[in-house]
Amino acid sequence: MDLDGLTDKPSTSVAVLVGLTLLSLAPAILLTCTSFTKILVVLGLTRNALGLQQIPPNQVLTGLALFLSLFVMAPVLSQINDAGLQPYLDGQLSASAAYDSGIEPLRAFMLANTDDDEIKLLSDVARRDLPAERADVPLTTLVPAFVLTELKEAFIIGFIIFIPFLVIDIVVSGALMALGMMMMPPVMVSLPFKLLLFVLVNGWGLIITSVVGSYAGGSG
Repeated sequence: MDLDGLTDKPSTSVAVLVGLTLLSLAPAILLTCTSFTKILVVLGLTRNALGLQQIPPNQVLTGLALFLSLFVMAPVLSQINDAGLQPYLDGQLSASAAYDSGIEPLRAFMLANTDDDEIKLLSDVARRDLPAERADVPLTTLVPAFVLTELKEAFIIGFIIFIPFLVIDIVVSGALMALGMMMMPPVMVSLPFKLLLFVLVNGWGLIITSVVGSYAGGSG
């Protein structure tokens, strides 16, 4: 460290190594520390509720979930860049200090979107004392607690999505039974009505608004 309190700027080879490391960890970070998992699960449950097996294709749902996740996480990524990455590349922070500063925005995002019940559950499973403050929860507990919270909320949203389509299936099935058309598959008859209902209420827009709006400390 020089007299100005700055560290030497990382060499090109070190910067490349850091970039490759981040790229190798990107899939794991995307799945466990961002909104990607919740959004993808909700979109998949929506497709199942409609009775569609491969439409929209998995690639379309995954791509939509990815870009919606980038939209939700954009403020967090900007804070990580400003607090950790750029100071490190400018030689203002060491690698360890840059990590500590850069991880805080992501940690704050996960804490804001993790239920206390999941934190307590993971602490009990690991036989650790529950921290007195939420800010003291270690990442080894926070990350799985965040994922469990995301899955729970995704299933709750999926349950709400299924209800109106289930009602349509029941009504169509009862009507076919009353007409004696037992050989007619109810799914074939109910599918057009479910698609019509979904389009009339702007289903994709409602779902995306609900999922994105459920995050605290994200896109706001």
